[in-house]
Amino acid sequence: MTTNHPASAATDPGYAAALDTAERLLGFRLERFLGTTPGEPANGADFKRIATMHAFGDVWPRTEHLDTRTRALVSVTIAATLGVLEPLRGQLRIALNAGATKEEIAEVFLQVAAYAGVARAFDGYQVAAQVFAEDPERSGPGK
Repeated sequence: MTTNHPASAATDPGYAAALDTAERLLGFRLERFLGTTPGEPANGADFKRIATMHAFGDVWPRTEHLDTRTRALVSVTIAATLGVLEPLRGQLRIALNAGATKEEIAEVFLQVAAYAGVARAFDGYQVAAQVFAEDPERSGPGK
């Protein structure tokens, strides 16, 4: 559905909650990525809003059966397996912010190598190494 006036965080409490969840997980606000860019159709903003609401409003807050840390490690595995490297970068940040260690994430890439292929795992691990370098002191439980 395309709207002339897409919902904003100011007018839609569900969207505002999704953006707050994204900020808590990623460590930054998503709004800078959610507008339209030159050449993009107007309904591109609708896609971004709906995708954000689904992922960060519907799925990430579900913690009854999977805690956020586990969900984040699953998401790292999925992004690495699919070879979607920019989304992987975000999933890695979420995993680290949720308490996963660099060592646990390295183990995820061993699992990806075993079941999705070494080349795919190696490509993903290169992104992980870049994310790890953003905070070189972070390692081990609770860091």
